[in-house]
Amino acid sequence: MQVIMFGSNGFMGQRFLEIFPDALTPSIDIADGRNVAELLDREKPEVVINAAGKTGRPNVDWCETHKMETLRSNVTGPLVLLEELGKRGIYWVHLSSGCIYAGDNGGRGFAENDPPNYSGSFYSRTKAWSDLILKDFPNILILRLRMPFDGSTDERNLIMKLRKYPRVLDAQNSLTSIPDFLVAAKALIERRATGVYNMVNPGTISPFEIMELYREIVDPHHRFEKLTLDQLGGVVKAGRSNCILSTEKLEREGMGMPPVEEAVREALSQMGSASQA
Repeated sequence: MQVIMFGSNGFMGQRFLEIFPDALTPSIDIADGRNVAELLDREKPEVVINAAGKTGRPNVDWCETHKMETLRSNVTGPLVLLEELGKRGIYWVHLSSGCIYAGDNGGRGFAENDPPNYSGSFYSRTKAWSDLILKDFPNILILRLRMPFDGSTDERNLIMKLRKYPRVLDAQNSLTSIPDFLVAAKALIERRATGVYNMVNPGTISPFEIMELYREIVDPHHRFEKLTLDQLGGVVKAGRSNCILSTEKLEREGMGMPPVEEAVREALSQMGSASQA
Protein backbone atom coordinates (compact mmCIF):
# COMPACT_ATOMS: atom_id res chain seq x y z
CA MET A 1 0.00 0.00 0.00
CA GLN A 2 1.54 3.27 -1.15
CA VAL A 3 1.11 5.79 1.68
CA ILE A 4 2.07 9.45 1.78
CA MET A 5 2.31 11.04 5.20
CA PHE A 6 2.26 14.77 5.76
CA GLY A 7 3.56 16.02 9.09
CA SER A 8 5.82 13.01 9.59
CA ASN A 9 8.23 14.98 11.80
CA GLY A 10 5.53 15.81 14.32
CA PHE A 11 4.61 13.91 17.45
CA MET A 12 1.73 11.94 15.93
CA GLY A 13 3.38 11.70 12.52
CA GLN A 14 6.30 9.88 14.12
CA ARG A 15 3.88 7.52 15.84
CA PHE A 16 2.07 6.78 12.59
CA LEU A 17 5.37 5.71 11.07
CA GLU A 18 5.35 2.83 13.56
CA ILE A 19 2.41 1.29 11.67
CA PHE A 20 3.32 2.60 8.21
CA PRO A 21 7.13 2.51 8.25
CA ASP A 22 7.39 2.55 4.45
CA ALA A 23 5.27 5.67 4.01
CA LEU A 24 6.67 8.48 1.89
CA THR A 25 7.34 11.51 4.08
CA PRO A 26 7.63 14.62 1.90
CA SER A 27 8.53 17.91 3.55
CA ILE A 28 6.15 20.18 1.70
CA ASP A 29 3.64 22.79 2.79
CA ILE A 30 0.20 21.21 2.47
CA ALA A 31 -1.25 24.69 1.89
CA ASP A 32 0.73 24.93 -1.36
CA GLY A 33 -1.70 23.49 -3.91
CA ARG A 34 0.77 23.29 -6.78
CA ASN A 35 3.35 21.30 -4.82
CA VAL A 36 0.68 19.00 -3.41
CA ALA A 37 -0.73 18.33 -6.90
CA GLU A 38 2.69 17.62 -8.40
CA LEU A 39 3.51 15.20 -5.58
CA LEU A 40 0.23 13.31 -5.93
CA ASP A 41 0.59 12.99 -9.70
CA ARG A 42 4.16 11.78 -9.38
CA GLU A 43 3.71 9.24 -6.55
CA LYS A 44 0.08 8.18 -7.09
CA PRO A 45 -0.56 7.11 -3.47
CA GLU A 46 -3.38 4.82 -2.40
CA VAL A 47 -3.66 6.51 0.99
CA VAL A 48 -2.68 9.95 2.27
CA ILE A 49 -2.38 10.66 6.00
CA ASN A 50 -2.48 14.26 7.17
CA ALA A 51 -0.72 14.49 10.52
CA ALA A 52 0.36 18.08 9.88
CA GLY A 53 -1.05 20.79 12.09
CA LYS A 54 -0.14 23.49 14.57
CA THR A 55 -0.88 22.76 18.22
CA GLY A 56 1.59 25.31 19.58
CA ARG A 57 4.72 25.02 21.67
CA PRO A 58 4.84 24.64 24.55
CA ASN A 59 1.02 24.68 24.34
CA VAL A 60 -1.94 26.16 22.47
CA ASP A 61 -1.26 29.63 23.89
CA TRP A 62 1.29 29.90 21.03
CA CYS A 63 -1.55 29.82 18.51
CA GLU A 64 -3.03 33.00 19.98
CA THR A 65 0.00 34.99 18.84
CA HIS A 66 0.68 33.01 15.63
CA LYS A 67 -2.76 32.99 14.09
CA MET A 68 -1.76 33.07 10.42
CA GLU A 69 0.62 30.11 10.83
CA THR A 70 -2.06 28.22 12.75
CA LEU A 71 -4.75 29.03 10.19
CA ARG A 72 -2.56 27.99 7.24
CA SER A 73 -1.69 24.66 8.80
CA ASN A 74 -5.00 23.75 10.42
CA VAL A 75 -7.49 25.11 7.88
CA THR A 76 -5.95 26.16 4.56
CA GLY A 77 -3.81 23.01 4.30
CA PRO A 78 -6.67 20.55 4.88
CA LEU A 79 -8.82 22.44 2.35
CA VAL A 80 -6.06 22.16 -0.25
CA LEU A 81 -5.84 18.42 0.43
CA LEU A 82 -9.62 18.16 0.20
CA GLU A 83 -9.56 19.66 -3.29
CA GLU A 84 -6.50 17.91 -4.69
CA LEU A 85 -7.24 14.48 -3.23
CA GLY A 86 -10.89 14.80 -4.18
CA LYS A 87 -9.98 15.47 -7.81
CA ARG A 88 -7.99 12.25 -7.88
CA GLY A 89 -10.34 10.10 -5.80
CA ILE A 90 -7.62 9.34 -3.24
CA TYR A 91 -8.61 8.03 0.19
CA TRP A 92 -7.18 10.09 3.04
CA VAL A 93 -6.96 10.37 6.79
CA HIS A 94 -7.12 13.63 8.70
CA LEU A 95 -5.98 13.94 12.32
CA SER A 96 -8.43 16.14 14.16
CA SER A 97 -9.11 16.98 17.78
CA GLY A 98 -11.83 16.53 20.35
CA CYS A 99 -10.89 19.93 21.79
CA ILE A 100 -13.83 21.47 19.97
CA TYR A 101 -16.17 20.58 22.82
CA ALA A 102 -16.69 21.59 26.44
CA GLY A 103 -18.57 19.60 29.07
CA ASP A 104 -20.00 16.09 29.05
CA ASN A 105 -23.15 16.60 26.96
CA GLY A 106 -25.52 15.81 29.80
CA GLY A 107 -23.49 12.77 30.85
CA ARG A 108 -23.69 11.15 27.40
CA GLY A 109 -20.41 12.44 26.06
CA PHE A 110 -20.20 14.17 22.70
CA ALA A 111 -20.86 11.92 19.71
CA GLU A 112 -19.24 12.33 16.32
CA ASN A 113 -22.22 14.18 14.85
CA ASP A 114 -22.67 16.68 17.68
CA PRO A 115 -21.84 20.25 16.58
CA PRO A 116 -18.79 21.87 18.22
CA ASN A 117 -19.65 23.97 21.26
CA TYR A 118 -16.24 25.27 22.34
CA SER A 119 -14.49 28.33 20.91
CA GLY A 120 -12.31 29.47 23.80
CA SER A 121 -9.01 29.23 21.93
CA PHE A 122 -7.92 30.04 18.39
CA TYR A 123 -6.52 26.51 18.10
CA SER A 124 -9.89 24.97 18.93
CA ARG A 125 -11.67 27.26 16.51
CA THR A 126 -9.39 26.25 13.63
CA LYS A 127 -9.92 22.56 14.35
CA ALA A 128 -13.69 23.06 14.47
CA TRP A 129 -13.71 25.01 11.19
CA SER A 130 -11.87 22.28 9.28
CA ASP A 131 -13.93 19.51 10.91
CA LEU A 132 -17.23 21.11 9.93
CA ILE A 133 -16.14 21.34 6.30
CA LEU A 134 -14.36 18.01 5.84
CA LYS A 135 -17.08 15.85 7.38
CA ASP A 136 -19.45 16.69 4.51
CA PHE A 137 -17.21 15.06 1.90
CA PRO A 138 -16.66 11.38 1.02
CA ASN A 139 -13.44 9.40 1.05
CA ILE A 140 -12.12 11.01 4.25
CA LEU A 141 -11.48 9.38 7.63
CA ILE A 142 -11.40 12.00 10.41
CA LEU A 143 -9.80 10.83 13.64
CA ARG A 144 -10.40 12.94 16.74
CA LEU A 145 -7.76 12.65 19.46
CA ARG A 146 -7.59 14.23 22.90
CA MET A 147 -4.42 14.92 24.87
CA PRO A 148 -2.49 11.91 23.51
CA PHE A 149 -0.15 10.07 25.87
CA ASP A 150 2.11 7.02 26.00
CA GLY A 151 4.98 5.67 28.07
CA SER A 152 7.68 7.60 26.22
CA THR A 153 9.78 10.54 27.37
CA ASP A 154 8.84 12.62 24.33
CA GLU A 155 8.19 16.22 25.38
CA ARG A 156 4.88 16.17 23.49
CA ASN A 157 3.58 13.25 25.53
CA LEU A 158 0.83 14.55 27.84
CA ILE A 159 2.38 12.90 30.90
CA MET A 160 5.74 14.53 30.23
CA LYS A 161 4.00 17.89 29.92
CA LEU A 162 2.09 17.45 33.17
CA ARG A 163 5.16 16.52 35.20
CA LYS A 164 6.63 19.97 34.47
CA TYR A 165 3.69 21.84 35.99
CA PRO A 166 3.74 22.87 39.66
CA ARG A 167 -0.07 23.08 39.56
CA VAL A 168 -2.15 20.50 37.69
CA LEU A 169 -5.76 20.83 36.58
CA ASP A 170 -8.39 18.77 38.37
CA ALA A 171 -11.03 18.38 35.63
CA GLN A 172 -12.33 15.14 34.15
CA ASN A 173 -11.46 14.59 30.49
CA SER A 174 -11.37 12.05 27.69
CA LEU A 175 -7.84 11.05 26.68
CA THR A 176 -6.15 9.08 23.89
CA SER A 177 -3.63 6.33 24.59
CA ILE A 178 -1.38 6.40 21.54
CA PRO A 179 -0.66 2.62 21.42
CA ASP A 180 -4.40 1.89 21.56
CA PHE A 181 -5.09 4.61 19.01
CA LEU A 182 -2.61 3.17 16.53
CA VAL A 183 -4.22 -0.29 16.66
CA ALA A 184 -7.69 1.13 16.01
CA ALA A 185 -6.50 3.64 13.39
CA LYS A 186 -4.71 0.98 11.38
CA ALA A 187 -7.81 -1.23 11.40
CA LEU A 188 -10.01 1.64 10.24
CA ILE A 189 -7.61 2.57 7.45
CA GLU A 190 -7.34 -1.02 6.25
CA ARG A 191 -11.16 -1.12 6.09
CA ARG A 192 -11.16 2.21 4.22
CA ALA A 193 -13.54 3.55 6.85
CA THR A 194 -14.78 7.09 6.32
CA GLY A 195 -16.43 9.73 8.47
CA VAL A 196 -15.61 10.98 11.95
CA TYR A 197 -14.41 8.78 14.82
CA ASN A 198 -13.76 9.77 18.41
CA MET A 199 -10.43 8.06 19.11
CA VAL A 200 -10.38 8.13 22.90
CA ASN A 201 -10.25 5.52 25.63
CA PRO A 202 -13.52 4.94 27.49
CA GLY A 203 -13.93 6.53 30.87
CA THR A 204 -12.52 9.78 32.19
CA ILE A 205 -9.56 10.96 34.23
CA SER A 206 -8.18 14.33 35.30
CA PRO A 207 -4.61 15.56 34.79
CA PHE A 208 -4.37 15.83 38.57
CA GLU A 209 -5.30 12.15 38.96
CA ILE A 210 -2.68 11.24 36.36
CA MET A 211 -0.01 12.97 38.41
CA GLU A 212 -1.22 11.21 41.54
CA LEU A 213 -0.69 7.92 39.71
CA TYR A 214 2.67 9.20 38.46
CA ARG A 215 3.73 9.78 42.05
CA GLU A 216 2.47 6.31 43.02
CA ILE A 217 4.09 4.40 40.15
CA VAL A 218 7.07 6.42 38.89
CA ASP A 219 8.35 9.02 41.36
CA PRO A 220 7.16 9.11 44.98
CA HIS A 221 9.00 12.40 45.51
CA HIS A 222 7.20 14.29 42.74
CA ARG A 223 5.49 17.41 44.10
CA PHE A 224 2.56 19.32 42.62
CA GLU A 225 -0.60 21.12 43.65
CA LYS A 226 -4.20 20.99 42.49
CA LEU A 227 -5.43 23.60 40.03
CA THR A 228 -9.19 24.10 39.78
CA LEU A 229 -11.11 25.24 36.72
CA ASP A 230 -11.86 28.53 38.49
CA GLN A 231 -8.12 29.16 38.83
CA LEU A 232 -7.19 28.13 35.27
CA GLY A 233 -7.75 31.56 33.73
CA GLY A 234 -4.99 33.00 35.88
CA VAL A 235 -2.26 30.76 34.43
CA VAL A 236 -3.09 30.47 30.69
CA LYS A 237 -3.60 32.97 27.86
CA ALA A 238 -6.23 30.98 25.99
CA GLY A 239 -9.06 28.88 27.32
CA ARG A 240 -8.77 25.11 27.53
CA SER A 241 -11.28 22.55 26.37
CA ASN A 242 -12.34 20.10 29.05
CA CYS A 243 -14.73 17.54 27.64
CA ILE A 244 -15.97 13.99 27.50
CA LEU A 245 -16.36 12.24 24.14
CA SER A 246 -18.60 9.27 23.45
CA THR A 247 -16.82 6.05 22.46
CA GLU A 248 -19.96 4.20 21.35
CA LYS A 249 -19.28 4.39 17.61
CA LEU A 250 -15.82 2.86 17.86
CA GLU A 251 -17.10 0.17 20.22
CA ARG A 252 -19.99 -0.72 17.90
CA GLU A 253 -17.44 -1.50 15.21
CA GLY A 254 -15.48 -3.80 17.51
CA MET A 255 -12.51 -1.49 18.00
CA GLY A 256 -13.04 -0.14 21.48
CA MET A 257 -9.96 0.73 23.49
CA PRO A 258 -9.10 -0.31 27.08
CA PRO A 259 -10.37 1.94 29.90
CA VAL A 260 -8.41 5.15 30.24
CA GLU A 261 -7.14 4.55 33.79
CA GLU A 262 -5.84 1.15 32.74
CA ALA A 263 -4.05 2.73 29.78
CA VAL A 264 -2.55 5.47 31.97
CA ARG A 265 -1.26 2.90 34.45
CA GLU A 266 0.31 0.92 31.62
CA ALA A 267 2.08 4.03 30.29
CA LEU A 268 3.31 4.95 33.75
CA SER A 269 4.57 1.42 34.36
CA GLN A 270 6.66 1.72 31.19
CA MET A 271 8.04 5.03 32.42
CA GLY A 272 8.82 3.57 35.81
CA SER A 273 10.63 0.59 34.33
CA ALA A 274 12.66 2.86 32.04
CA SER A 275 13.69 5.11 34.93
CA GLN A 276 14.97 2.12 36.90
CA ALA A 277 16.91 0.58 34.01
